[in-house]
Amino acid sequence: MPELRREDSVFYLELGDDENRFSPDWLKAVNALLDEVVDHPGAAALVTTAKGKFFSNGLDLDWLGAHGDQLASYVANVHALFARVLALPVPTVAAVNGHAFGAGAMLATAHDFRVMRSDRGYFCFPEVDIHIPFTTGMAALIQAKLTPAAAVASMTTGRRFGGPEARDLGLVDAVADEAALVETAAERVRPLAGKDRTTLSAIKSTMFASALAALREPTG
Repeated sequence: MPELRREDSVFYLELGDDENRFSPDWLKAVNALLDEVVDHPGAAALVTTAKGKFFSNGLDLDWLGAHGDQLASYVANVHALFARVLALPVPTVAAVNGHAFGAGAMLATAHDFRVMRSDRGYFCFPEVDIHIPFTTGMAALIQAKLTPAAAVASMTTGRRFGGPEARDLGLVDAVADEAALVETAAERVRPLAGKDRTTLSAIKSTMFASALAALREPTG
């Protein structure tokens, strides 16, 4: 399950050490840890990462298969997490340590910045190949963060991008080897930890108003 630690002003949210799929319990745990970050009275920045070969494999399709009657509320909770991270009132960076697929890649995309491991893992939106169209909110999130060319290249092809390819396309901002990944990511946000939260939240909410509105729309 997810865990949170802090070193001075930088919080490190570790998503887990397996596929880190978005089960209901996992979503609750992540939100509770984000509460801790937001409630911290001092300067703060967030690095989100994981252990092992996965950053996150996204939606918990096994759970959904057994709880199809809860699809609408489940998707609403996933959208709410994306919206929360997108507008979080502290600087955020995803340190993508391994595979980031589907909603896992969307979670990384919701962060202010992304640093990906250079030698292992794929960043991929596989929806076109698994016959699961993007929701309006998910598409809006991705398109708010990527260039039109990058959105087409990633959303319509199902292509798996390694770290350097993802950087060159603009899916991530930088790459680093395994040993330097988390610190490279932290260096992106550590100098920003003291930004005024009210102002930063207002700026993010204005920048991504359309995506936030789409993510907050009722899902069913």
